[in-house]
Amino acid sequence: MGIIGWIVLGLIVGALAKAIMPGKDGGGILVTMLLGVVGAFVGGLIGNWIFGVGIDRFWSLSTWILAVVGSLIVLGGYRAIIGRKSASHG
Repeated sequence: MGIIGWIVLGLIVGALAKAIMPGKDGGGILVTMLLGVVGAFVGGLIGNWIFGVGIDRFWSLSTWILAVVGSLIVLGGYRAIIGRKSASHG
């Protein structure tokens, strides 16, 4: 899958991750979608490492599942880091 496919996949799964884990995030939907792109990459790494399956075909169900899981992990990590920063400043 090319770089444009990665970006499109990441933007979509970023929005899906936001729908699955609603809440306030600094930066709005743009940051969430960028986290989705990173999450798709992370999901591909995890899938390749654990299952031997990467994110290589856009229309593959395993690609989408791994990308969503990766995006949820990245979004959760982002919220944990931002929450910690907000708590220490307030």
